Amino acid sequence: MTTQDEYPIPGEALGGRLPDPRSVIEGTDWAALEHAYGAAEDTPHRLVQLLDEDPEVQAGSLGMLDMSVLHQESLYSATAPAALYVAAVLNDPRTMTSHEDYAAWDDRPRPLRAALLEWLGQIVDSAAYGETTGEEDGNEPGVTDAVRAVRGLICDAVLPHLLASDPAVREAALSATAALLQSPDLAGRVAEATKILRRLLSESTDRRERAATILTIGAWGEDTASWLADPDPAIRACAALSPACADNPEATRTILSALLEPATIDSWFLEPTATDPLAGNPLPHIERRLRHALLTAAIDRAADFGELLPAALASVPYCSNLTVAEDWGPLLAAAFPSGFDQGTELTPAQHGYLAALVDRDVCWRYTHLITSWFDEAGLPADRNAIRALLPGPRPPSS
Repeated sequence: MTTQDEYPIPGEALGGRLPDPRSVIEGTDWAALEHAYGAAEDTPHRLVQLLDEDPEVQAGSLGMLDMSVLHQESLYSATAPAALYVAAVLNDPRTMTSHEDYAAWDDRPRPLRAALLEWLGQIVDSAAYGETTGEEDGNEPGVTDAVRAVRGLICDAVLPHLLASDPAVREAALSATAALLQSPDLAGRVAEATKILRRLLSESTDRRERAATILTIGAWGEDTASWLADPDPAIRACAALSPACADNPEATRTILSALLEPATIDSWFLEPTATDPLAGNPLPHIERRLRHALLTAAIDRAADFGELLPAALASVPYCSNLTVAEDWGPLLAAAFPSGFDQGTELTPAQHGYLAALVDRDVCWRYTHLITSWFDEAGLPADRNAIRALLPGPRPPSS
């Protein structure tokens, strides 16, 4: 990766748009602004402390800023200038000092620069709330608009850090970039960000970083088809999830093939589970586990349930009553898209899948958790009643 402090911020690469940090401090009437605890007169002192030589002071300063100008994800009149100052100092070498306690709930040791990027991402994510839906965000009038007005400048500061030498900084920059590019006003920056990330993908050898990057590019609607030929099956699967690949037969085959080995998918990344939600970090743009996201995509894209059946059968050993919403419930809906008609015979695929589910004991505990899925499919939510629909030997699934 390129050494981060080689980036000219502000400078020619950014069009010289970012203000001088001192001008933000001296040119802002902080006494006229507010944060969560009242007048924001203490905010410039906290901002300047971010560049203190003592990492303890830096960490304490960021903690106070987080509590005051981004209190519980709320925005204040002091938030926009504070964010602008932080964007302007991101490239200062003093932000590369490390600490492990930037927040009481976060003890990850990482450079201050990574924590600042993450903090900026949280600010712009909060500012994006209700932007496209018209929902009220609960902030004082004008506060959210002020933050939105400086997102372009923040983007100027964040994008170069996508190629930082430190992986924690790159990860935080990717998250902040994703938050920034939610904005309709910054849609024109997607191509620029994608170009930078394509370079990262050509250089990085870290599986999680590459997966997160491809998932982010895909979430922007950019083409990820070139990574369907990647030597890493995890990267191929992540590339296939892109909405731009929804009609790509190769992408569908990639997903269906991956789903034949659920345990392999689960081994690719350390992800949170229902039994251990702190087991790992979720991948960006994946609501649950990667395996479940792939299964959802397969259901959406497969021509019929017969095409889905091998993946559906492979998933059964990982199903339980607690996972019905993630795996076998949606598969039941796919198997019976118009509901089960008592007057018709089950297709071989339907028969094969129901027979496999009947054999899975843990799917039938506490049936109140699964009843709605059976109701929607027109099936009885009773194991013995399902058995009664399956007389004779199980038909071949092919």
